[in-house]
Amino acid sequence: MQAHIASSPQVDKKSPLVPEFNKEDIEKLKTLLESLEISSSAGSCSMAFAGVGVNFTEVFESSWSPDHITVVGDQVMLTLDNASGCGFQSKNKYMFGKASAQIKLVDGDSAGTVIAFYMSSEGANHDELDFEFLGNVSGEPYLVQTNVYANGTGDREQRHSLWFDPTADFHTYSFFWNHHTIIFSVDDIPIRVFKNTEKKGVAYPKNQGMGVYGSLWNADDWATQGGRVKTNWSHSPFVATFRAFEIDACDLSGEDTVAAGAKCGKLAQCWWDKPAMRELNKSKKRQFKMVQSKHLVYDYCKDTARFTQMPKECLD
Repeated sequence: MQAHIASSPQVDKKSPLVPEFNKEDIEKLKTLLESLEISSSAGSCSMAFAGVGVNFTEVFESSWSPDHITVVGDQVMLTLDNASGCGFQSKNKYMFGKASAQIKLVDGDSAGTVIAFYMSSEGANHDELDFEFLGNVSGEPYLVQTNVYANGTGDREQRHSLWFDPTADFHTYSFFWNHHTIIFSVDDIPIRVFKNTEKKGVAYPKNQGMGVYGSLWNADDWATQGGRVKTNWSHSPFVATFRAFEIDACDLSGEDTVAAGAKCGKLAQCWWDKPAMRELNKSKKRQFKMVQSKHLVYDYCKDTARFTQMPKECLD
């Protein structure tokens, strides 16, 4: 995507030092001022890890099969073979903010495999935000499935195709999460927005800190063409590579649930709840509309065969 460069405002020849601003220029100026306010007010709300130079073992730990995880420099390689897949998790939990990673997916015949990058709390009534990359046979595109769990309830899948080959290079996948909305983005382009609709009686993730996770595993009972295409183990080991992790969020290390709410739950206290972050700006809305029209291949809100009564958040 080409970056949009704003044209300069027209200058009144009679008053060369006082430019005339139209409504669009004023909106841009307001957004700039809000972003400056956000940057200066993050304070103790955030704990940021720069993408380059993160010591993986300081921030994350293996959640299963550590012998299938290899760390080389800033890259973390997850391996799946016919013995096991593997996964990692953050040592701390977070509430609200942003988490992202650059990922290079399994190339070639990846049918039956799933690469997951997600955030999750613990327990039956957990909250969870998912990116799941569904493998496919050689020459067929990957699909990325997103899902949102709130208080243990999920079944909110969307699937998108991608506008690039995710196996050829690294791309950035990110979650943004505040009191008002959850945004899933690919290379800073929003592909999904899940709004807080508690007024309709829909649970929203806002009371549980979530860890950051990654995994690679075999899911050939459902991942590719509904499970019709199985994993071809003659092509193993399958390898997915992560790097450039960034977490800018409310850090809940050592906090209990009550303390977490007190620390992270105040509206407008932290950068992610400032007015400018309550919804997509005009440029992001255009990008989101483009993705929805060209790359959305499944939306649970349109699956009338699956739901006899549509979920409340799907109703206008």
